[in-house]
Amino acid sequence: MGDKAPGFTLKDPIGQEVTLSEVLKKGPVILTWYRGGWCPYCNIASAAYQEKLPEIRAAGASLVALTPELPEKSMITSESLKLDFNVLTNLNDEVARKYRLVCELTLGVEKLLKEFFDLTKFNGEAAGDKELSLSATYIIDEKGVIRWALVNADYRQRAEPADIAASLEKLKTEKN
Repeated sequence: MGDKAPGFTLKDPIGQEVTLSEVLKKGPVILTWYRGGWCPYCNIASAAYQEKLPEIRAAGASLVALTPELPEKSMITSESLKLDFNVLTNLNDEVARKYRLVCELTLGVEKLLKEFFDLTKFNGEAAGDKELSLSATYIIDEKGVIRWALVNADYRQRAEPADIAASLEKLKTEKN
């Protein structure tokens, strides 16, 4: 918290570019990482954020999710979960690297994942299947400063929508 958030320009599933600095012009941004439609914890968290989206927008904030998934895969996920917020393709976890969120999978985890599915079918050949981003959610103020953060190596631990709403409220109060 207190660091300047690294900027980025990424594409949504239909190929439109979204730039963090442009979204920040509208108000604070909740930036969260979404490992993929194959991850049940990501799906649960995204559905919970979708449910809180009216409150997030009422606080003047935008919600943006970043995923290493190929655009067609993130489109399927967005449509199946009826997500009404930006899900941007972060191929090869380039932005996750800027935020220092990429971790290399252990050989055991890599083998376990391969038993269930081929990660390269979701993230592309260039990304491979040897790393994933950590579970992370940030609230970034209009000046691009990280004001709240939850980063956890345990992929089951996610930012609670109530904590996000409380932090947005605090940010709004500090601003006034």
